[in-house]
Amino acid sequence: MVKHNNVIPNGHFKKHWQNYVKTWFNQPARKQRRRIARQKKAVKIFPRPTAGPLRPIVQCQTLKYNMKSRAGRGFTLEELKAAGIPKKLAPTIGISVDHRRKNKSLEGLQANVQRLKTYKAKLVIFPRRARKVKAGDSTPEELATATQVQGDYMPITRGEKRSVEVVKVTDEMKTFAAYGKLRLERMNKKHLGARQKKAAEAEKEEKK
Repeated sequence: MVKHNNVIPNGHFKKHWQNYVKTWFNQPARKQRRRIARQKKAVKIFPRPTAGPLRPIVQCQTLKYNMKSRAGRGFTLEELKAAGIPKKLAPTIGISVDHRRKNKSLEGLQANVQRLKTYKAKLVIFPRRARKVKAGDSTPEELATATQVQGDYMPITRGEKRSVEVVKVTDEMKTFAAYGKLRLERMNKKHLGARQKKAAEAEKEEKK
């Protein structure tokens, strides 16, 4: 007999759990299938690198991850221009382009420009037709020694660890009102155009 305000026992013990067990006995076959697919793809895209087009180095988002670098979607038009590569030529020679990305720092711009220049120096361009060699195509000696790059090409490595400079907190730092200063500068930016216009009108009146 159940006492007090408790749940009436009603156990569900016949769940047929064997019907809901998932197995992965096809793992070895899938591994082999993926390997064969990679080999077929490498043959199909020869002589291009198997890892796909070259990607830029970008910083991860948010405060938690922004010290880490990763591969981005594509190089900016500014980076391509600095490296001397036309934006329409870039996708045809294995360089990904992202016209929406903007360069926020000089360091990032310089790193990606250097990455493009290094890639360009190592690049071997095959002619579209074997008998018709155009300007910009590699020499027959380079074509004879060229091999398909397997795996990651120019992988992104972690650079030098940034050092943190320790500074002694002064009385001036303690008394500095950062929030007020930000508000003041924001207001100055907002009224800049109106103030310049007013000053120009006043100068015009003085000349009269």
